[in-house]
Amino acid sequence: MTNAVMIEAEGLTKQYGSFFAVRDVTFQIPAGQVVAFLGPNGAGKTTTMRLLTGFIAPTLGQARIAGIDVQDDRIAAEENLGYLPENGPLYLDMTPTSLLKFFGLARGMSRPQLRERMDAVIGMCALERVACKPIGKLSKGYRQRVAMAQALLHDPAVLILDEPTSGLDPNQIRGVRQLIRDLGRTKTVLVSTHILQEVEPVADRVLFLHEGRLVFDGAPAELVADGRPIEDQFHRLTEARPVHVRH
Repeated sequence: MTNAVMIEAEGLTKQYGSFFAVRDVTFQIPAGQVVAFLGPNGAGKTTTMRLLTGFIAPTLGQARIAGIDVQDDRIAAEENLGYLPENGPLYLDMTPTSLLKFFGLARGMSRPQLRERMDAVIGMCALERVACKPIGKLSKGYRQRVAMAQALLHDPAVLILDEPTSGLDPNQIRGVRQLIRDLGRTKTVLVSTHILQEVEPVADRVLFLHEGRLVFDGAPAELVADGRPIEDQFHRLTEARPVHVRH
């Protein structure tokens, strides 16, 4: 039995005037896979993630989460989705505890369920020491962990994480990598990065985007199969004419 498709892009295109931020991007991610979304700054990774989450509407194409079209029924899609945008907005006068409670109640979670999930995500994201401190007083790294906890709060089947290690120190980055690996055992994860070292430790698969087009789709090992370092492959993929590779 094949795993269900949990994240699907079908011909996704986003056009602003004559500029194509994303052009005809198509892929499927099955349940239980951790996929790294790789590419240089400005490649269209964030735009694609916003299309997948329903945050913006495509010019052409469709995005589905757990088989649900995000434009047709965004609320149902979001029940299956945890989204961590890059530099996600937080209420700085709230504490992590009060923020999680606010979002949990807004999602309609029962108080017993909310208490259980709050304890779980505070532990997973190592927020115990700062749980009752104003978010505005926290470092960028801790704010990122609060945003991650919010994305995990309702225990979604799908996680879309945009640059989740941004602003973290090396120890915190290691912790996030381990968290992503652990989450990948039970969830489907799409994580964007432009940091090459982030790919091999966490990902089962790589999607490489360049100038709004998908130019590589395969295992991390395939990027270094010819013995060249991954940095050289990054350069090759951003210099070559886009070729959609499917595996």
